[in-house]
Amino acid sequence: MPISMHNASVPVFTQVLGALEAVLDKAEAHATTRKIAPETILHARLYPDMFHLTRQVQIACDFAMKTTARLAGVEPPKVEDTEKTFAEIKARVNRARDYVKAADAKAIDASADRDISFPTAGTTLTMTGVKYLNHFAMPNFYFHTTMAYAILRENGLELGKRDFLGAFTG
Repeated sequence: MPISMHNASVPVFTQVLGALEAVLDKAEAHATTRKIAPETILHARLYPDMFHLTRQVQIACDFAMKTTARLAGVEPPKVEDTEKTFAEIKARVNRARDYVKAADAKAIDASADRDISFPTAGTTLTMTGVKYLNHFAMPNFYFHTTMAYAILRENGLELGKRDFLGAFTG
């Protein structure tokens, strides 16, 4: 049986966003225990020209929600990037996860061969749903969640691969 577009996207987004929230909980506890100002962790980055932790999380959430919306054939939600605290950034992760979970599975499954147009780097690209999911959306989602994880490791959090993967959902 071939994998459906819904099963290739929604469970992955919800699992990894859940793991991201758990990692952010650990980051907040780490900052508290070590008496590190929360904004020091939230604004940490691996290199000066890279996005900081908060921005990486925002973008990961955006990819989960916008991908889900585009595959479902609905207008992607517009979300302001205003988070400044651990509580606010974790709330964004929760909102993204809730949005993804609520998506119409049948509409997403119908997207494999439908053209998806989306803005990127000052232009608009169009590709089929399956190519959009596999070649653009998922790689970007994983990139930004991986960068968040790497920033936290660089800042002394004891995390392993299991923290990145989170709880396997069925």
